[in-house]
Amino acid sequence: MKLRLDKPWTALTAENVARLPGQLGVYQIADADGIIVHIGYAGGRSRLGLRSELQSELDARGAGYGFRVEVNMQYASRYLELLMLHRADTGALPRDNAASPPARLGRLSPR
Repeated sequence: MKLRLDKPWTALTAENVARLPGQLGVYQIADADGIIVHIGYAGGRSRLGLRSELQSELDARGAGYGFRVEVNMQYASRYLELLMLHRADTGALPRDNAASPPARLGRLSPR
């Protein structure tokens, strides 16, 4: 598995969200410029997995955003890994994650 989630962006629309599986995993949200603004996950308490989490994102954000997902049963570890990787690459957490970062976020040196 690749370390970086580098799948193409998909427009955050009701039609695209409806096509998502009801599985566990992680996701990234980007603005219109392709800048990652949020990294999240669909865990065991997500009613319909990735589909319900991305529907909540769409309801909160509206149009103009993109997303990409990775189905992953180890979503909690992968979520932290993506946050650490983003911080290693850019020097900061994504905008929406910075307000409430995980309590214990380690450091990752992917280079």
